[in-house]
Amino acid sequence: MIDTHSHMYSSQFDEDRNATLERARAEGVSHILLPNIDSTSIEALHQLSVSEKDCIPMMGLHPCSVNKDFESELSRIESELFHGKHHYIAVGEIGIDLYWDQSYLEEQKTAFQKQIVWAKQLGLPIVIHARDSMAEILEILDQENSTELTGVFHCFSGTSEDAERILAYGGFKFGIGGVVTFKKSDLPLILKAIPLNEILLETDAPYLSPVPFRGKRNESAYLRYVAEKLSDIYACSLEKIKQTTSVNAEALFKISKFIKK
Repeated sequence: MIDTHSHMYSSQFDEDRNATLERARAEGVSHILLPNIDSTSIEALHQLSVSEKDCIPMMGLHPCSVNKDFESELSRIESELFHGKHHYIAVGEIGIDLYWDQSYLEEQKTAFQKQIVWAKQLGLPIVIHARDSMAEILEILDQENSTELTGVFHCFSGTSEDAERILAYGGFKFGIGGVVTFKKSDLPLILKAIPLNEILLETDAPYLSPVPFRGKRNESAYLRYVAEKLSDIYACSLEKIKQTTSVNAEALFKISKFIKK
């Protein structure tokens, strides 16, 4: 399995990061992809990706870190992407979040659009954070979508209609994590309209733990519970879920080529 979205560099793992990684490997997690948040997370991101070769970094500015001074943050992200000494597997996580604060919507739109342009210039996929903002996200993608643009909707929480629209773009996949195991989640029904070859596994650790760990710190080892739920939804073996989603992740992120750099 491949955990395509985990903040394993978070301080929440400082006390037991090595043990957490070992538990993930014991469950068959081969790679963990690390989305960046902002300038304050870059050092920890680099430290983990350098020390653990199966932890692979992205670079982007999270929408919740966009404020009136966002241009200086964006400048740091741009410098890392184009001139930094580290290689990145994707531009992420980026997007729009209107759940916590709507004050900087226009700034979030600008930051999202700029980072999409950088991703196309670099030939990298984007990892999209869309919380209470699917309409705004899709409006921008309607403008920016092209054959050069690929990516994933991290923690997909849209409707069946949203999924149909995203599938029509042609280059985007759906990141599915612990929410799919929640009792009141609509995802199991919505996923019936999304082919398995468009699905990626993710945890968003330390957040959004699956049942039976809901409310506790999430970790990559819990990816198995997401995969098990998907095997029920798609009425197929757990092995097929693991294999297909790993193939999907490789197709989007080119993990094997990245590792050879």
